[in-house]
Amino acid sequence: MTTVACSQPGCTGTIVDGYCDVCGSPGGAGGSTGAASAAAASTSTATRAGGPARVGPAGVDSAVSTVSRASNRLASTAIGSARAGGTQVTQRKGTSSVRLRAARLGAGLTTIPPQPPIDARSALMTNPEVAEEKRVCPNCGSPVGRSHDGRPGRTEGFCPKCRSPFSFTPKLQAGDLVGGQYEVAGALAHGGLGWIYLAQDRNVSDRWVVLKGLLNAGDADALAAAIAERQFLAQVEHPLIVEIYNFVTHEGAGYIVMEYIGGTSLKSLLKDRMKAAGHYDPLPLDQAIAYVLEILPAFGYLHDLGLVYCDFKPDNIIQVGDDVRLIDLGGVRRLADVDSAIYGTVGYQAPEVPDVGTTVASDIYTIGRTLLVLAMEFRGYQSTYLTSLPSVADTPLFQRYDSFHRLVVKACAPDPADRFASAAELRVQLLGVLREVVAMDRPGDAAARHAAPSLLFETPNVSDAVLTWQGLPGLLVDSGDPQVGWLATVSVEEPAARLEALRQAPDRSPEVLLQIGRTALVAGHPELVDAVADELLTGDPWEWRAVWLQGLKALAADDGAGARSAFNAVYGQVPGELAPKLALALACETSGELDIAEALYSICARSDASYAAPAALAMARIRASRQDTEGAVAALDLVSPTSRAYTEARRQRAGLLAASGGGLPALAAAMASVDGVGIDELQRARLTANVLSSALRLVLDHGPQPALRIGGVEAAEPALRDGLEGAYRRLATMASTRDERVALVDAANGVRRWTLR
Repeated sequence: MTTVACSQPGCTGTIVDGYCDVCGSPGGAGGSTGAASAAAASTSTATRAGGPARVGPAGVDSAVSTVSRASNRLASTAIGSARAGGTQVTQRKGTSSVRLRAARLGAGLTTIPPQPPIDARSALMTNPEVAEEKRVCPNCGSPVGRSHDGRPGRTEGFCPKCRSPFSFTPKLQAGDLVGGQYEVAGALAHGGLGWIYLAQDRNVSDRWVVLKGLLNAGDADALAAAIAERQFLAQVEHPLIVEIYNFVTHEGAGYIVMEYIGGTSLKSLLKDRMKAAGHYDPLPLDQAIAYVLEILPAFGYLHDLGLVYCDFKPDNIIQVGDDVRLIDLGGVRRLADVDSAIYGTVGYQAPEVPDVGTTVASDIYTIGRTLLVLAMEFRGYQSTYLTSLPSVADTPLFQRYDSFHRLVVKACAPDPADRFASAAELRVQLLGVLREVVAMDRPGDAAARHAAPSLLFETPNVSDAVLTWQGLPGLLVDSGDPQVGWLATVSVEEPAARLEALRQAPDRSPEVLLQIGRTALVAGHPELVDAVADELLTGDPWEWRAVWLQGLKALAADDGAGARSAFNAVYGQVPGELAPKLALALACETSGELDIAEALYSICARSDASYAAPAALAMARIRASRQDTEGAVAALDLVSPTSRAYTEARRQRAGLLAASGGGLPALAAAMASVDGVGIDELQRARLTANVLSSALRLVLDHGPQPALRIGGVEAAEPALRDGLEGAYRRLATMASTRDERVALVDAANGVRRWTLR
């Protein structure tokens, strides 16, 4: 058997079933669609002739524009800064993100190719020079040291604009002893603060360390003050963050002494991919997300210490083996610091930083921009889109992965208060997005569909009935709410009595108001919901749970447009959650936006097993309304045998195939759908009679197919007559009236084959 090596740079895997067994990247070979397509194959002639296009692996009609199916074109209820008014920097008054800290990382959903460690000496620059196009004044940022009139640019001199001195010549040479302890081996790179050097610590086992310039000034007192100011970095201890060992001076310059990490930066990985491909070749989205997921706890740690990283970008994530580390703490500063210099990179830095300084929100912004640079060719991110994002219509990545688009929009929102409130909140939503990406790109991946408990929503109510607002996942109680203890004492369940009890709460906390609103809706008092929602949003314009309540009220009133607007806004706030997508899909189905509804149902069905049943049944309903039997059958096949809705899914599958007009093979597939399934005896008998009657007509018109068996009956006239007669007689025994029984016995006699007796 021939094996095909993965084409991803640095990956050692092979292609198995169309995907790499190490990195998970597509290998150009499509996998089988499995039992769903095999069972539905018999209907292909009937459903493709003049009908809808065939449904692709992701469960989306490939003939319909992806952009037209994306929910981004729907209206959204005003929330956050749009509700608070204006685009000025605002303050969030409250958030439920604190409870998101318990979320787990995305381990096990995707695989990142390991990167071998790099020997320290092999990382040294053989000819340490700064390219002319990267030479800028350290004071004003103007170009300096550039060539002109055929003469090469100077590596040292004075800026013609501000007269500040500049130097691109390494200050340290191999053999220099810095701080009486660190012997320089050479230069590693040139960064924003100058040259970065590799050295050996002669006092600690000759370990390799990195020296990074801190300050270059002749004022000894200023240098001492600068070092004292940065001493807090030595207290940063986290397994994902490079360790700071020391601060030293040498010939009037200050240096941070850091741990040497012999790995590969994500910027280098991107360069290697581009070199191998001959053009910009971004990381697969699942890998880009996985890298950022792994590093986010480091941001949470820094923020808890009252520190902000400031200058996050692909250059500053290093991968060694299967681990990632956050390097370069030169730009880290205290949240309360309003005086020290701010370091950032054009294209990554948040737009408000020059005016209001760095915050947790500005770090979140840099994370969102980094995600985009890793995952796509983000042309113009340092110019045209310096403070904005490209449109969905111009960005295929956004068109294919709507949840990822929503997440980046929130992370990079113009108003800092509209962004994720913490690294933990971002991490939880990013993990949910990763599940969706893997489910879309690798439909057969069981890990992606494994039920993932939400920290915000309950599990959906699996039901055989058509999905309604009551069947949508409920909001989980916020354990941090001040009234959660009192709410636990309210044990009455009858809606009217419970509503009255809730009104007696000692304080109208957010959780009390939410439960009042939900109970009022169940009790038949929808007019109370708007008042509760307004009270919540007055206290916190970012309280998306209030908008969720408004969406439920709209659905209950059959107001599809209002429900769409509300749930679309919630989706934008928690883009990694499936509950808002399921709710938005129901609202879109109710209001006739069937393409968007189908796409959202497909995401839910494929991303989480607990959502598969309600979403798949709804998706099948939409496809059946278009006479897309094959697509409807494929949707029903997403319901797991362990689901309580499995029996209903198989019954519907059998009915669709029986009525498809797909010939004898479709009839055989219809009966096979209910083999071993405990459907009602009367329903089984009716299905059998319907299928065998259709099969007999086909055999009489077109001839037998003895090799084919339909419900255990040979597809030939004598056997079909016997089977159909038996089915009618079984139905007669279950008839509810004498006339019905007589009619069924007559039908049995009518199909009975002639015998000599």
